Amino acid sequence: MSNELSAQNKTDTLARLLQVSSILLVIGLSALFSIGSARAAIFAFTNYELGNTPGVNCPNTQGNCYNFAAEPAIKADHAGNFYSSSENGLSGGTDAWKSTDAGLHYVSLASPNSASAAGTQFSPAGGDTDLAVAPALNGNGFYNVYVASLALTNVYVSTSTDGGNTWLLNPTGASIPGDDRPWIAADGANKVCVSYHSITATNDIFVTCSSDAGTTFAQTGNAFDMNHLWLASFQNEIGNLAIDPISHNIYQSLSGIASATETTCLNCGLHAVWLAVSTDGGATFTDHPVYVNPDASVSYGHQFVNISVDMAGNIYLVFSDDHNLYYSFSTNQGTGWSVPAQINQSPSATAIMPWSVAGGAGKLDVVWYGTSYYDGVNTPDNYPSNAAWYVYLAQNLQATSPGSLFSQQAATPVVHNGGVCESGATCTGNRDLYDDFGVAASPVTGMASIVYSDDQYSNTPTHPAAPSCTPSRTNTGYCDSTNIATQTSGTGIFP
Repeated sequence: MSNELSAQNKTDTLARLLQVSSILLVIGLSALFSIGSARAAIFAFTNYELGNTPGVNCPNTQGNCYNFAAEPAIKADHAGNFYSSSENGLSGGTDAWKSTDAGLHYVSLASPNSASAAGTQFSPAGGDTDLAVAPALNGNGFYNVYVASLALTNVYVSTSTDGGNTWLLNPTGASIPGDDRPWIAADGANKVCVSYHSITATNDIFVTCSSDAGTTFAQTGNAFDMNHLWLASFQNEIGNLAIDPISHNIYQSLSGIASATETTCLNCGLHAVWLAVSTDGGATFTDHPVYVNPDASVSYGHQFVNISVDMAGNIYLVFSDDHNLYYSFSTNQGTGWSVPAQINQSPSATAIMPWSVAGGAGKLDVVWYGTSYYDGVNTPDNYPSNAAWYVYLAQNLQATSPGSLFSQQAATPVVHNGGVCESGATCTGNRDLYDDFGVAASPVTGMASIVYSDDQYSNTPTHPAAPSCTPSRTNTGYCDSTNIATQTSGTGIFP
């Protein structure tokens, strides 16, 4: 896989144009606006595929850096180590990797939940995965690493207290069975919380917390307060979970309808972005509107809204309307929000599946799958075969300043061509990019490492073809793999 990116995939416009689109009805806000151009980016990235055999260090020249996983997650610890996980599907187990050299190489770790395969009581996990790293050292001098994985009936949480060398599995990370789409976040040396949809409870969102590094999960809180229980009636799409490093507040992001009266609306989309805030360690939550689009047909429930928190406690929420990508920020613990601003610019006419990572105060990296194709009619699921998708990164070093600019650049070669389904397990179109991917930044270098899905046939030393991947199977699940794009130059977001 080439590390050279063509000029057409970079924004080189230096002019600054701030255009207010219109006055929109917003709860607690005023208008949604777009930024007419982005600053020229000067980032460089190295791209390669990860291995799937424990102990294999990638990239290498041995032809064994290939895998079959998708929908990955990534985090960095305070020492600058990166950890990543990716799924093989229900009952397929979870892959995991670690980098100790700023993302230039990743070694395959033992599967965090492979121990469940030997049991007779629980089936192996391998569904939706997420990963968290503790912000404080444990008694052994390591940062705990937590991997959540969806099983058939519950959420598996695996904990490593020794830097990913070994894992302790808890197959009951969710206190309420019948779950979907778990997210995980860590606080201090030993606190870890898992959020999830409870399908059996009409898609209510619960947050279950452990104070003993995932050994037991004794506390469960409902993300919806008494005034917003109507959001639980299959009227929401869960976003990720985050914990404020300053206040230790717990933040659950989501998209949903805007009011109780819309529960009977057949044509209403999830046109509101919400943040559930807990100030008591996850026992109770209060729901705050981030942005409500007055056009009720718009939906932000496109796998997924995303939250990140910087080292000063500023909060960022990123969301896509299936065309453009926006962010809002809060400097008061989620009670008030800025006017949403557009992130993506040409050549990314379509931007979906965002993920973000915040660093020092006001510093933000955002990634997404983007293509230059947009016809104003078709959804990404029905895009033609000439729609070429890339992973884009945009960086803003003054993200808490209204009107501030993002530097944008493609971080990868083409990762997919054609339609992209965003309907999860109900997809009937191409789902090779699955539902999400991730980015983390090293607190030591400030540089980003992106983990993403790729379904392109390649047979290079850094991206060898798996046995099932042939030239005729490019753009199919036979060539699906989890790959890395690590930033090697340009500005970082720490300190």
